[in-house]
Amino acid sequence: MKDNFDTALGYLLQHEGGFVVNPKDPGGMTNMGVTKLIWEQYVGHPVDAVAMRSLKEADVAPLYRTCYWDLIRGSDLPGGLDYAIFDAAVNQGVPKAVRILQSILDVKTDGVLGSRTLASLDGKNIPALINQYCDERLRFMQSLPTWATFGEGWGRRVGDVRAQAMTLA
Repeated sequence: MKDNFDTALGYLLQHEGGFVVNPKDPGGMTNMGVTKLIWEQYVGHPVDAVAMRSLKEADVAPLYRTCYWDLIRGSDLPGGLDYAIFDAAVNQGVPKAVRILQSILDVKTDGVLGSRTLASLDGKNIPALINQYCDERLRFMQSLPTWATFGEGWGRRVGDVRAQAMTLA
């Protein structure tokens, strides 16, 4: 498979935007889609708002590759599906993003993208799988208690992810 990480990261960052502190967002202080907690875990020490506000793409790209792309085995996935799962992993966590795929493929839903999950993709219609994946992701988001607050943006995001993933497929 082709490594679409740079393209996928560019698409992702269009959705994530800049520095935000929204009291209704359970993620808390965020910049470029990276929460303060995740950034502190990644760098191994506490950070303040000044440090969070100063994050640049070059700072967060290695985190996105290591903590998301590599864990979903993005470079081993078919083009388009790699981006759809990557975006979900960042937005909802790696295990949930992988479990959505595994449930669609009717394989063990352990939240770890391993060789059996990858093998089950052989011969699949990838555009159809992208559509099904995005449908399932949206269904999950609609079940969240924060849907009333963030649903309009989330729905638009999943629609954009679907369209962008199709261009990569």
